[in-house]
Amino acid sequence: MFLGGNQMQGKVEKTNHHLNGVKCIVNTCHYHTEGDYCNAAKIEVQPRNAQGSQETDCATFIPE
Repeated sequence: MFLGGNQMQGKVEKTNHHLNGVKCIVNTCHYHTEGDYCNAAKIEVQPRNAQGSQETDCATFIPE
């Protein structure tokens, strides 16, 4: 569930390699690649005091 516009400050580099262990099915994200991988150099998941996965979102997301 997306809870707001909590994007990271500045754009993260898009690499040629996926983040090991990260599965991303958001195919409208700039960093999404075939096979449901994330090619961002790093990701940030927010907010700090979330109580469950439904309260979190990927702050690295940038619409394609």
